[in-house]
This record gives sequence, structure tokens and C-alpha cells, in this order.
Amino acid sequence: MPFSVCMRDCYDTCSMVSELKDGELRVRGNPEHPITAGFLCPKGALLPRWFHSSDRLRKPLVRTGERGSGEFREIGLDEAISLVSKKLRETIEKHGSESVLVYQYAGDRGVVNYAFPLRLFHYLNASTLDYGICDRAGQEALKDVYGTAVGTDPEELKDQRLIVYWGINAFWTNLHGFALARKYGLEIWTVDVVKTETAKRSNRFFQIKPDTDVLFALGVAKVIIREELYDKAFIKENVYGFEEFKNYVKRLSLNYVSRETGIGIKEIEIFAREFAEKRGVIHIGYGFQRSLAGGEAVRAIALLPALVGHRFGFIYDIKTIDKSYAEGTFLRTRPAKRIPQMRLAEYIERGEIKFLYIYNSNPLASLPNQNRLRKALRENDVFVVTHDIFLTDTALYSDVVLPANTFFERLDIVDSYYHRYVALNEPVAKLYGKSNSEVTRLLARALGIENPYLYESDEEVIRKVLELNGLSWEALKKNGFVKVPERPRKWETPSGKIEFYSQRAVQRGLSPFPKYRKFTGKYPLRLLTPTYRMTITSQYHNTYNMVDPNLYINPTDARERGIDNGDIVEVFNDYGRIKTVAKLSEDVPQGVVLLYKAFWVKLLGWNANFLTTDGTVKDYGNASAYHSTWVEIRKI
Repeated sequence: MPFSVCMRDCYDTCSMVSELKDGELRVRGNPEHPITAGFLCPKGALLPRWFHSSDRLRKPLVRTGERGSGEFREIGLDEAISLVSKKLRETIEKHGSESVLVYQYAGDRGVVNYAFPLRLFHYLNASTLDYGICDRAGQEALKDVYGTAVGTDPEELKDQRLIVYWGINAFWTNLHGFALARKYGLEIWTVDVVKTETAKRSNRFFQIKPDTDVLFALGVAKVIIREELYDKAFIKENVYGFEEFKNYVKRLSLNYVSRETGIGIKEIEIFAREFAEKRGVIHIGYGFQRSLAGGEAVRAIALLPALVGHRFGFIYDIKTIDKSYAEGTFLRTRPAKRIPQMRLAEYIERGEIKFLYIYNSNPLASLPNQNRLRKALRENDVFVVTHDIFLTDTALYSDVVLPANTFFERLDIVDSYYHRYVALNEPVAKLYGKSNSEVTRLLARALGIENPYLYESDEEVIRKVLELNGLSWEALKKNGFVKVPERPRKWETPSGKIEFYSQRAVQRGLSPFPKYRKFTGKYPLRLLTPTYRMTITSQYHNTYNMVDPNLYINPTDARERGIDNGDIVEVFNDYGRIKTVAKLSEDVPQGVVLLYKAFWVKLLGWNANFLTTDGTVKDYGNASAYHSTWVEIRKI
């Protein structure tokens, strides 16, 4: 049976065995894969429903009505490719190649499907994205301390005693990692603002207030240093700026830490003592660092594993293979203009984007401040092409929509940002649409481009990528996956050590040490918008229809507003307003409300991103700040 891989933007990157039986797709977790371990998450188990969905696009569409109206007519693929290539050529001739932006993200993480279309836009010298939507602040913060955001191999957890899930609901978003921690017998702690399903399954839960992660981590560090629980030999040999940091936290009052974080002094001390004794490893989540305080928080958290003697004692990102050949930046003849992902609406409003090519992404569900983005697309002269499996919210705002196929219909490979395995994805069946690479070749041909790099087959690209990374195509074909060996590593910082005093941060105009700062908004309630268990951002809403559009609010905050469980409420701020049902929950602390993110607007009528801020954290790579959003609620 063919090997498949779930290509979603998910830590686990599950290896699967698939077959088509009596015309129906069947999937199961690859029992030989050490991380997948023979089981799939609830979303993965339902992939046949997604594959066979009657909502899949079958023919290209061209818009006939207003943007968002859903008024299209079907056209043939040749006509669609001709129309897109003609408009692309005209845009470059009239406005220059930098007025063309290719917008893609990780909706499908296959190496070829993700990267190959970029070859065409690099060849054309088009603008590209400066990614900021997901983990950017944490990436920058970890580079400040370690010179890299690449942490430990999760299979090395077998030699550890404690894992701390800090700001990650792993039971929903990293189920196989959570299972691995349990299999290895690790003690599990959770640090979070909300009492998540992971927190409920943890040995200990530390419920902090929003934005106080940095202060809690510094308080823990203070206790570890004060009580001399740190690994003195490791610190002396491998840490830069420890004495300065020691003096920095010495001035920190634990009373102040306790008051701000909501964690008692005794609990802070217990965390510090037991973390040091058990030499904890920390899985640093992505969600909380999408905030104005996120970068500083990750910097502070990242110091704790080093204090207890870990070289890279965190989990955040894994980069196992170099995929740059698939992308083909070497095809450019001048440096790329990079447009910050979170500022798409702004660049459209300024007239700097005239042609927008979108694939592997649904920005009209996933980007913040949706009212502004939709208005920008309606009121400005920009030609939008979307290549997707479904008629998404983004497709509704497009001039041309091209039908895509699924990863069950093409050859590809994929790595993981959690573990060190590269997996093979073989075609199982063929239903509708074209792959991203197929459409790229069609567009290149229609544009009259003869460069051979734009016509390499998927297998040629895959083989070359594997070869450049010292991996065997034959072994991958035989086993369905290969583990990428870890090369010797060093800290890529100015000092060549772990930097408690961060020279890179100073060079960027920041404090050498992580700083706590209070943030407040115009409205009284902090809005958190995490991912839901049965979706990955906007994916699967239309096929599984398992969503939770309710607003979760603490009973005390609800009582103050005369709101009862099940009441219809309006949630509003200066960005927008939505109506939904209130659910009272002690899992959400006072002063905080929760809406799950990025459901389909065409199905629900709204999503949380009509309320979220499109402000960015400039000091941390223009990273997103979704969770630095404040709202008010009123009963209708």
C-alpha cells in the first residue's frame, strides 16, 4: 500500500499507510513510524471525508460579480492559465515585477508543493512574504539566547524526567508528542493562562495571567540562582553574561512576581526547586508568543533549561533538511522585496501590490483585522488568483480560482518542525485539480519561459533535495520515512555561548535581559484566539463541520454584565463586532475571554479575526500580535 503523510501545518507530521478500496480512501497511522506510532489524531482519522468531499473544486472559476459575492462562471483550464499569465505579464510591464506578490504558507507542507511555485516568482523577481504569522517572535527570541530556534529531538525525552508545556495545548495540537511524553514516563507540567485539556491532564498546572510569562520565568530563575540550584560547571563553561543576569534577577521581588502573575511565592519556589532537581525540558508553545509580550517571554523561558545544564533543553522548532533547492532563489537576478505577512492590507492600500497569487493559505480567514483586509481588496486595483481545493473565503475574493488536488494525489516528501523524520508521500488516487507544481509549469509555459528549472519533475526535485541532504531515495521508498541524523551543533551567538546577556538583542536596540512590561487596551477584556481541536486554522471547517463558535467567559465577568450561560452576546472593539453564544467557564480566568480562531466566514458569518489586532511586534521581526487584542461584551 502507498505511503502517505499528513501535510498539515502540525507538529506531528504523521506517516500514514493509505489505500483505495471499492473507490473509498482508507488511512491508518504507520505503525513503524516512531512518532506516529500507528495512530492518528481525530482530524487525521477523518481525512477520507476531506478527500472525497463534494465541495472540492472541479473546474477553474472566473469572477463575474463583486468580490465576496460568490458569483463566478466556470472556464476551462487552458483559458484560465492563459488569463492568469496574460494578466501577470501585463502587471509586470505596467507596474514592475515587485508589484506581484506570491502569498503562500503552510496549508500544505510538502517540500515540492510548498516550495516549487516560488521558483516561478523568483524567476520573475516578484515580491515575496516576510513570514510573521506563526512563530516569528519566538524564533527571534531564541536566536537572541542560543543563536538558533532549533531545540532538542523529542526522542531524547526518553532520558528526561520532566517536560513543561509552556503556552501549548499539546493534547490538542501535539497529540503524538504528548503521547510520547507519557510513554517515556515523564512528569508533565503546564503553564498557561487558560486551563486547557493539556492542563487538566498534567501533574501540575500553573495558571498565570496574560503577558506575565516573562516575569514568572524570571522569578523561577531568581529562586534557582538564589538557592544555588543551577549547574555551576555548565554555566561557567557555556554561558555568557551569567553574573550580570544574576545581579539583574537579584533585584526582582518575588512578592511583585506573585502579585503580577497570580502564582503564589510558595508555588514559584516549588516550580524552581523541582524543575532544577528534575532538570526539566520546556516545550515552548507558539500561541502566547503571538502577542506584544511574546518575544520577551520566550527569551526569559529559554534561560531556564540552560540554568539546569541543558545545551538545547527546549522544544520549539526542528530544521532537519535544507529545502532551498526546491524553492530556487538562485533564479532571481536581484534581491527580493519582502512584504511583511501581517501588513498585507497596508501594502494593498498603498498600491504596492497589483497582482496577488495565493496558494497553500486562506488569508481571508487567517489574517487579523479582516474588515480592513476585505475593504482593501474591494477598493483597490489588485488582481487576485487563488489556487485551492475548495472555494474558501479567500477564493470568494479572487478574480480567478484554480482547482488544486490533495496530497493523496501526488508525489512529495515532507519534514517536520517537531521531530527529525522525513516521510514519503505517494499518490493513491486521482480525483480533481492540479498540484501547485503542475500549475507552475503551465504558467511558465504560457509565459514563454524556457528555463529548465521550471520544468523539473516532482521526482527530480525530490531526489535532488534528498541528495543535497545526504539522504537515500531508495531507503525512503522502502520504509516510507528516514531519520535525519543530527550533526554536531554549536551556539551561533556572538560569544559562541548561550547568552543570558544577549548581545544580539542589544544590537537590535533591546535590553540585554528579558523585560516585563504591562500592556492594556481600550477595552476591558483580553481576547485569546487559540486553535480548535478539530481544525488547523481554517482547514476542515467545511468538510468536518466540527467547530465551536462559542465565546468562553469567566462567570464573574459574565455576572458583571448580566450574562447567563447560553445568552446571545455581541463581542466588539474598534476592529469589528460579532454575535455569538456565551459559555460560562471557570477554565477562563477573570479579565479574559476566548474565541477559537479562523473558522470560515462564508459558513459562520464571522470569525474571531474580525476582532484581532493587525499590529505587529517590530522588535521581533514584525511578528503577529493576535493575542494582544482587547474587547467588550454585551448581552443582546
